[in-house]
Amino acid sequence: MAKLTEAAIRSKRGHKDKRVEIHDSNGLYLVIQPSGAKSWALRYRVGGKSRKYTLGPYGDDPAINLAKARSIASAEMLKVKTGGDPARDGRIESTDTFESVAKRFLERYARPKNRNWKETARLLGLIPDDPVGADKDDPATFVIRKGSAVDRWGARKISEIRRADVISLLDHVVDGGAPVGANRVLAAIRKLFNWAAGRYMLPSNPCEHLQRPSGENSRDRVLTDDELRLVWRAAGERGWPFGPIVQLLILTGQRRDEVAGMAWPELNLNERTWHLPRGRVKNDNGHDVPLSDAALKIINAVPKMAGTDLLFTTTGKTPVSGFSKEKTSLVAQVGFDDWWLHDLRRTMASGMARLGVSLPVIEKILNHTSGSFRGVVGIYQRHSYADEKRAALDLWGAHVARLVA
Repeated sequence: MAKLTEAAIRSKRGHKDKRVEIHDSNGLYLVIQPSGAKSWALRYRVGGKSRKYTLGPYGDDPAINLAKARSIASAEMLKVKTGGDPARDGRIESTDTFESVAKRFLERYARPKNRNWKETARLLGLIPDDPVGADKDDPATFVIRKGSAVDRWGARKISEIRRADVISLLDHVVDGGAPVGANRVLAAIRKLFNWAAGRYMLPSNPCEHLQRPSGENSRDRVLTDDELRLVWRAAGERGWPFGPIVQLLILTGQRRDEVAGMAWPELNLNERTWHLPRGRVKNDNGHDVPLSDAALKIINAVPKMAGTDLLFTTTGKTPVSGFSKEKTSLVAQVGFDDWWLHDLRRTMASGMARLGVSLPVIEKILNHTSGSFRGVVGIYQRHSYADEKRAALDLWGAHVARLVA
């Protein structure tokens, strides 16, 4: 029984914290993003596995209204019954909207060629919504990030995006307190338009001749012991999920997204080790992070959510986001604002050196492939430094515990 009408669809509003899916009929779903953007998706099963394919944005021509969506769904479900797989075969024709082109760019170019494709997706405004452990060959599904390029331009034809649109978006990112982030957004959009230019006969690349919104300097900010103590205590007051993340950043020295994406199968609590697989790290070199007593205490206090392996998630499917807002709240608590979460990684490295830990051990903990392990040294030096890493992180964890006591 069909549940939707055009009037009902127009009256629907998104949930402020999560994506909403409303079933219509024949595997057809209306998807409403937190931003209010609406689109159509088809859900079906192939070989016992659940599959999803996005048809395109909801709306009048060139977007897809209810009648057209039902027609497409019926035709594609007939193909499924005869062994077809729309998501893998790409049989559904969608309009050349910015959202649909961005998704094709990620699936056909960024994902096969770039191990950091999820960061490219995020910069464009598409947060991967794959369940933990999903088949890496399946087409990804996404949640649209509010205020992003896809959120602003998603339903427009990509050929209609102009230079003024890009400048307006970059100004929005800079005004939001992320000038360096605006540089990254520009790079991602420029790469998308370069890829799309020949495929969609674009009149021009709207990013052409645009300069980066802000300059960049290599940071050397290290928090003092007093500042580190204030950040730790503020994080503790904020509680789960962001509080434990910030404290684990201090104790482990790993990257923000690596900690935020921590999953229970990665942890061996009996051996006091966190295994970061290749696909979860920036340099594609998986490694083991020994867990100090302080780190274990934080992890053991994290509540386990049913139906997900993630430690820090509000959806059960993707790690938490919204770090810029959380950083603003921390700044209000600690009283100083000239620092970033990534500075905690540098602070740990500097603090370990001050405690007498050798540079090669620190670089192994940080999972660096430059410095002591660049070039031919990295090829032939295969010592894991497991014992040295554990001793160093235990030393650092004890130091932090004394510092904040």
